[in-house]
Amino acid sequence: MARLTDQEKQEIVRFLEADKPLPDKYRFLLFDEKREVELVWNGKTNEVCNIVLPFQVIEQVDEPRSEKDASRQTSLFDMDARGRQLKGWTNKLIWGDNKLVLSSLKNGPLREEIEKQGGLKLIYIDPPFDVGADFSMDIEIPDSTPPGLPLSGEEKNFPPDKGGSRGVIFTKKPNILEEIAYRDTWGKGADSFIAMIYERLVLMRDLLAEDGSIYVHCDPRVNAFIRGCCDEIFGRGRFLNEVIWRRAFAHNDPTRCGNIHDIIYYYSKSERRIWNKVFQKPSPEYIEQFFDQYDSTRKERYNRLPLDAPRHGDGGNLLYEW
Repeated sequence: MARLTDQEKQEIVRFLEADKPLPDKYRFLLFDEKREVELVWNGKTNEVCNIVLPFQVIEQVDEPRSEKDASRQTSLFDMDARGRQLKGWTNKLIWGDNKLVLSSLKNGPLREEIEKQGGLKLIYIDPPFDVGADFSMDIEIPDSTPPGLPLSGEEKNFPPDKGGSRGVIFTKKPNILEEIAYRDTWGKGADSFIAMIYERLVLMRDLLAEDGSIYVHCDPRVNAFIRGCCDEIFGRGRFLNEVIWRRAFAHNDPTRCGNIHDIIYYYSKSERRIWNKVFQKPSPEYIEQFFDQYDSTRKERYNRLPLDAPRHGDGGNLLYEW
């Protein structure tokens, strides 16, 4: 424990006498904390949801399979003649509050099935960004309305295509569930967002197998919050990479640098992470097509590339005017 000054001791006494919580700085001074840096926000707690709810089957989608594919089917994905899964925890789309779903997976009967198959190896999440409460969107619906017929108000913003046909623009309004979800996530600003994502990340960490990994997709508006949460939950040493995903081309913004990328944080639960190489050995067909030359001396294949200048206009030169 750190040595306290007389002023700090007096301040602690005043807080205790007034029955008020101590400022966060005294937590580090009074108690041995291993974490050097952490996020602190209003209402922070280490408690997570432990509710277990039963899963109810709403719909089953049959998967057609050929006899060849069926002969290779493993016991993990056993299906009947219709292509319907007989048992197991895979190939499921679970609808509901993701916190309750995660809690039920972690503490419910499916947890045992998951661990029997080696555990959950990979999680990818795309949490909501701070984009405002407008969940409406315009959806263009093509139509074969012949040219010459009057346009309705919705159709006026949808110009005719090359053939003269027109469609309608349907505006999808936000429903009550989307409005409630936004209010719960961003109703209190950054505090409510961090509390939401923090609890879910803790549940995901507990669900992950020891050799599992997680990819967290975010944008520049919330990446600092999410990075801090992930460092605290998984540990800074488990941070593996920051993947930059360019989702748009450069903008011609006159007043600022354009925002054209999202971020994907890559963390592992332990040092025993699974990593499959993203490269594979070229197939014989690929080699035959693109490396069609053979050097008998070096006994290697190679391809031929043009060494002449690319054509620029009719002249074929590389001189450009400034």
